Amino acid sequence: MSSFDKSKLPSRHVSVGPERSPHRSYYYAMGMTEEEINQPFVGVVSCWNEAAPCNIALMRQAQSAKAGVKATNGTPREFCTITVTDGIAMGHEGMKSSLVSREVIADSVELTMRGHCYDAMVGLAGCDKSLPGLMMSMLRLNVPSVFMYGGSIMPGEFQGKDVTVLDVFEAVGQHAAGNMPDEDLHELECVACPSAGACGGQFTANTMACVSEAIGLALPNSAGAPAPYESRDAYADASGRAVMELISKNIRPRDIVTRKSLENAATVVAATGGSTNAGLHLPAMAHEAGIDFDLMEVAEIFKKTPYVADLKPGGNYVAKDMYEAGGVPMLLKTLLEGDYLHGDCLTVTGKSLEENLEEITFNPEQKVIYPVTNPITPTGGVVGLKGSLAPEGAIVKVAGMEVLQFEGTARCFDCEEDAFAAVTREDYQAGDVIVIRYEGPKGGPGMREMLSTTSAIYGQGNGDKVALITDGRFSGATRGFCIGHVGPEAAEGGPIALIEDGDKIRIDAEGGTIDLLVDEAVLAERKAAWSARENDFASGTLWKYAQTVGPAFKGAVTHPGGAKEKKQYADI
Repeated sequence: MSSFDKSKLPSRHVSVGPERSPHRSYYYAMGMTEEEINQPFVGVVSCWNEAAPCNIALMRQAQSAKAGVKATNGTPREFCTITVTDGIAMGHEGMKSSLVSREVIADSVELTMRGHCYDAMVGLAGCDKSLPGLMMSMLRLNVPSVFMYGGSIMPGEFQGKDVTVLDVFEAVGQHAAGNMPDEDLHELECVACPSAGACGGQFTANTMACVSEAIGLALPNSAGAPAPYESRDAYADASGRAVMELISKNIRPRDIVTRKSLENAATVVAATGGSTNAGLHLPAMAHEAGIDFDLMEVAEIFKKTPYVADLKPGGNYVAKDMYEAGGVPMLLKTLLEGDYLHGDCLTVTGKSLEENLEEITFNPEQKVIYPVTNPITPTGGVVGLKGSLAPEGAIVKVAGMEVLQFEGTARCFDCEEDAFAAVTREDYQAGDVIVIRYEGPKGGPGMREMLSTTSAIYGQGNGDKVALITDGRFSGATRGFCIGHVGPEAAEGGPIALIEDGDKIRIDAEGGTIDLLVDEAVLAERKAAWSARENDFASGTLWKYAQTVGPAFKGAVTHPGGAKEKKQYADI
């Protein structure tokens, strides 16, 4: 690859001309050569940490990405950012930090890139919020960028069956109900997560990993291999080489992420029965690019997409199985052949999505990915809902569900802890609609996930007997009639704040509706008597987040986005 002209790259501000002599002295202090200082600077950011297995393989892969940059006349500059890992934050106050971490990741990467004038970026992420967080920063900065997933965990084995962390969460409910002895629970927790990597089912991390390929920001098939596989290092090296080619061609993230590629991403979420959290992250990514693509627009794509990948939690297989069956490229191939994708979208290969898939042939012998001509179900595994209970919308994962309608009696809780305590006591009845409110982006603050509560219900054998609705979120691992992202949220006086115990609620995931069956005059009286409540966070990051965060249906974003920017970082 030829040498690069730095005269139009951001790094000229820290490396070119006699006035930058002090800046260059810092680079010499780190052992850099004059040749390296004269090359483009590529930020190689990973979310490495020792918080959880999702992240511990990322630094290894970052070294390979750096090698790819170096091999193609670039100068990599490695840095790390935070993550909050949902599996450990789940079920207690720590979960309030999870969604907030997405914004902190995007903001911290932006500040590091801006402060040091890096020209391009390779981003490696492992856990749920770090994937959209890094992709959001790429779109915000709009410098040439390549995303890479750190890979999934290997499946555990318990009593002859493949298991994931979801099985452990659900085992807590079985144990509480007296259906699992102490020694079995202990054995399960010891074997469920046997390696580095993110949760193995089609939970949020693997959902957003599939999105990274479908939207064009990641190299084909780079999302598939489990974290321990050495083949990941070759993909990381290739990602480093690819970003240098993008600099050469001046191909930027907003050239790749368009409304059509966002529709491709939403298609893949539905086709894989992916996480409802994608309904939050896709609007947020679109927002960074200046594109309006809200939850209900995402849901319109879900509605017309066949569900074809038989993945946990609604199905039978984990990410490793899908990779061995042909990975995201094979999934994309059958969707493209069925005319469910925009094949002309540009990707980080410099080629279109369709060109990337030219040599992929569908393998009818594998059992994980169904052809679109014979889907598991004809419509997507994730559904948007709207109605008198959720005027701004809500979302539910229906993959694996047989009954798509539910009408029941409200049982209201104003925080997750109270609901979990009631479920643990089995203090609820078949036909209840458990309402958990004041857990939205602003009201929580932080829009917690409710996996502990939903898993306990499933573990007690009641997953098909009750529904659960919240202005908070659900884990990608959640299954059953669980509706999240209800908006407007309770903290804003939305209808969910006005529900009382005993009210009737009707949910129709086939028709896409969710309604509170209470007379409008009664609701008006309740609204007049309602007053906003203060949460316990009067300072710190969670307070700051609550002051700026917008509604869930717009992605729970905290700044005006690409549509309002006056100048791009990439053009400084």
